[in-house]
Formats: sequence, structure tokens, C-alpha cells
Amino acid sequence: MLDLLLQGGTVIDGSGAPGRVGDVGIREGRLVFEGGSARRTVDVTGLVVCPGFVDLHTHYDAQLSWDASASPSPLHGVTTAIGGNCGFSLAPAGAEHADYLMRMMARVEGMPLAALEAGLSWDWEGFGDWMGRLDGAIGINAGFLCGHSALRRVAMGDDAVGGVAQPSQVARMVALLHEALAAGAMGFSTSTAPTHNDGAGDPVPSRSASTSEMLALASAVGAHPGTTVELILAGCLNGFTDDEVDLLAGISLAAGRPVNWNVLGVSALNPQGHLRQLSASDRVAAQGGRLVALTLPHTMQIRLSFLSGFVLDGLPGWRPVLGLAPPERMVALSDPAVRARLAAGAASDEAGVLRGLANWARLELAETFAPANAAFEGRTVGEVAASLGKEPFDALLDVVVADGLRTGIRPVMRESPEDWKLKTEVWRDPRAIIGGSDAGAHLDMMCGAIYSSSVLAGVRDKGGLTMEDAVRYLTDVPARLYGLRERGRLAEGWRADVVVFDPARVGHGPERTRADLPGGASRLYAEGVGFEHVYVNGVEVVAHDRLTGSTPGTLLRSGLDSETVSVPGAGAVSGAGL
Repeated sequence: MLDLLLQGGTVIDGSGAPGRVGDVGIREGRLVFEGGSARRTVDVTGLVVCPGFVDLHTHYDAQLSWDASASPSPLHGVTTAIGGNCGFSLAPAGAEHADYLMRMMARVEGMPLAALEAGLSWDWEGFGDWMGRLDGAIGINAGFLCGHSALRRVAMGDDAVGGVAQPSQVARMVALLHEALAAGAMGFSTSTAPTHNDGAGDPVPSRSASTSEMLALASAVGAHPGTTVELILAGCLNGFTDDEVDLLAGISLAAGRPVNWNVLGVSALNPQGHLRQLSASDRVAAQGGRLVALTLPHTMQIRLSFLSGFVLDGLPGWRPVLGLAPPERMVALSDPAVRARLAAGAASDEAGVLRGLANWARLELAETFAPANAAFEGRTVGEVAASLGKEPFDALLDVVVADGLRTGIRPVMRESPEDWKLKTEVWRDPRAIIGGSDAGAHLDMMCGAIYSSSVLAGVRDKGGLTMEDAVRYLTDVPARLYGLRERGRLAEGWRADVVVFDPARVGHGPERTRADLPGGASRLYAEGVGFEHVYVNGVEVVAHDRLTGSTPGTLLRSGLDSETVSVPGAGAVSGAGL
């Protein structure tokens, strides 16, 4: 007897094979295709039945402590997520390092400090103890990498920022990483990105690591089955140097694992840029390693605000004003003299790449809050200024002050047909993979969880590849990169992570501010559209675009829930004694 029979849908199994009309059964959390009677039968005629989506790049480490569902990712078909990316994990650090790590996460990953302070206990002892708090209490399958910055903080204390690790400190980091991997961490993550700064504005700890430290930690990864490496380097943003390519190859070889990096930009405005970045994979492969780029499928609509001040505070002369407490900030932004100084700073040569923001008329008011501003939502600042008979910068700041600084502002970015064509070509490239959602992070700037629904809607509306290929890129491809056992495909006996969506409606709603975090903090949130059913291990977590509240997720542990994905030159480099 089956527990559930999904009857009459178009089954796309994740392998890339053509979809077929058929039935999918579930018994005791696993997939069954032998037919037979069922306790419950659901007619899914006209709908697509496919594997649950696998999101390799999230930052749900903190959120899962207060939101077992990992919302809104399941609303977009995600059934498996990996956290602890970019070198940022909560464990093995505990209460002694809580203040530093919370302020770092708030700064670098855009998680409200109030939510982290109110939502985390910080009473765990080590990585295994922290993971155990989530076991049996999550709505999706979740695995976590052990972050370099947390390891450095535990091993070096305050010296982790800017300090060169002594051999004994490197040995301590390696020992901590071995403990985390033995407890089930899915691998190791690190960062040298120049944009990654801590709460004090200093480089995060991992940015001070030497090559020998990196290789020693990578070697530890290779000692544990089913593990991997994720990172972001300066070259991920600006183009890889020869030294960085050698480092990437060295890490892959020392770990004996593929390395994935975040995030590959693809744009018709720079049609050769992504090809130059992907060539690093060829150079790493020539040394026996493997390098895979994560690429975000949708055009990111980054939202700015005068409340967080992030990005805007990089404009010359803006930081002192945006550093004021909100009431004083509103007074300053209402002062004509202050406005004149800010406008001059934004338009100056010192503004660099941010100077484009000074074209205020082209910014869009993505979300407003004061009743008097309701008619302005969705319009450009130029349109609003013209209707009010004001200069664009004055009109913008009048709206911002009336909204109590909460106004959502974004540069108008539109995806061209040429952009979409290039993206679909990149998804076919074995050197790249759909990912980089950052779901759970940058909560005041974006909702990265829409990445999967964006792909499906884009394929339906714009073409460029089959729905079968789109599903494979969201399911089997990432699952195989991380060696996830029995996930990523609809196959006999595999785990029943299943998505049922309406291909005519699938997509996502608008990004809106939602004040539902601990401490009264807010985040940007977008609903899924057309996801009729989402099952995790055979239990429904989404029904008709709504969360059910069920928590059937598995806490993924390396070696148990993943198998080793090796590289051709595995073991060719060792970090020992470096």
C-alpha cells in the first residue's frame, strides 16, 4: 500500500530525459513506481512532477533556529539547502565569540543584528552540538559547511582579524575542522573577497589566511568522505589572477574535491567577461583539479535604503550622515545644506563606480510605506519629481523622510533577450552551475530564494532550453556536484523530495518587506506562484503555495548523506608542513 499516489502528471525525473505522463508513488518517505493502491491519491493532471530543487548556496544557518521552514525557499520548490557558505558559519564558535560573529554576519551577510541577538542561544559547544539542535526540527533537508572565519576566530581570538596564524594556530584550526567534518559538516568554506568586512569594517578573519593555511584546511577536507569546498576570492569579482588560479588548483588537489565559487555574472553588456572567468576552470583542470562557477539565473534587483545605508554609505561624505541614529538622520536629510553636500559627493569623481547612483531620476521606488507615498510605488524618481515639480534628489529624500527611511530604492535593471540567451548557454557549460541564491542573507536588499521559480518562468516565457533541462539544472546537477545520496532525481527507492508545479503559472510574486524576524526585524520576502505541492521525504511542506508547517527535513551529514566526488589529481598536494 502506497502512502501517496500522484496521478496523471507530467513526470520530469531530473535526468534530462523527456517528460512523460505517469504516476509517482510514495511509501515511507521513498519513491515507488510499481503502482498499486494508495491511502491518498492526488490528481495532478496538467501539472509537472519533478524532483525537489537543490540550493547549494544559502545562509540559513541562523534562520533555521527560529524558522524551521527556511522560508520562503520551499515556496519556490527548494527541498534541500546547503548553508555555511563564504566562510561564515555559526559553529564551532560559541558564546565567547557571539558578539563578534553576530556583528560580522549583520555587516557582511545583511542579517539584522536584532534578529541574531533575539533568535540565537549561542550555548552550543562545537559544530556537532550546534548541528544537533536542528536535527529532527527542520522543514527541508539542510547541510552545512564549516566556515573559515569561525574557525580562525576560535583558534586565534582577536588576532584572527589581520593576524598571521602561527603553526600551532593552524593546527588548532585543522583540528577543529576535523571535528566538524567528523560530526557531519558537508565541507569547508572560505573567502578573500574585498567586499567581506566585519562589524567594525575590518576584513573578515579568512581574508588574512596564508596559502599554506588554506591548503592545510583543504587537506583536512580530503580526509573525510562526502565533503566539498566552497569559496569566494577577489578574482571572483574582478577576474582571476595567475596566483589565484594556482591557489584554486592547490585547494582542489589538496582536498581531492571539486571547488565551487560564487558568483559568475553573465551579461550581454560584457559578453566575453564570463568566458574569461570560466577559463580558470580549464587552467585548474589542467593541473588535475576541478573548479565550478555558481551563476545566478535571474537579474538581481538589488534594493537600497536610507535605513540600512548599505552601498549608499560608500558615496563620498555620506557615511557620517547615514551613521546617525534614524531620528537624527531624518532631520539631517531634511536639511537643504546637508542635501547639497550629499548630492555633490555622489556626483564627484571620488564616487567611482557608485557615481551612477547620482542619476537619481533613473532610480525606481520599489516599495513605499507612508500613505502619502502610495501612488509613487513602482515609479521612477524622475517621474515622481516631475509630478511634484521638484528636483529628483529633493523628491527622493522627501519620500524617504516621509517613509521613515524605509523606502525601497533600486536601479532600473532589465534583462535583455541577449542576456537570457547567454545565461542559457552558460547553464549548459559543465564549468558552471545554477546557484548563488544567497537565500537567508542580504535580507534588506533582495530575496534570493526566487532563483528557482525565475528559471522555470523564464524557460516557459523565453525558451532557450527545455523544461526537462531546466529541471535537471535545478536538481540532479547540484546534487551530483555535492554527491548527495538518493536526492536530485525521481528514481525508484530514492528519497521522496518532490515538487508539483503548474507550468502555466509557475513564477514568483513581488519582493515585499515583511516584519517577521526575531526582535521585530524585517526582511524582503517573495511568495512562490504555481507550486501546488512540495514534499520533503514524502511529507507535504507546501500545499497550493502555502507552507504547511510540517518539519520532515533531514539534517544532512557528510559521508552518511553524501558520497565522495573526487577530482582526477586527488591527493597531489598536501597541506602538511606548509
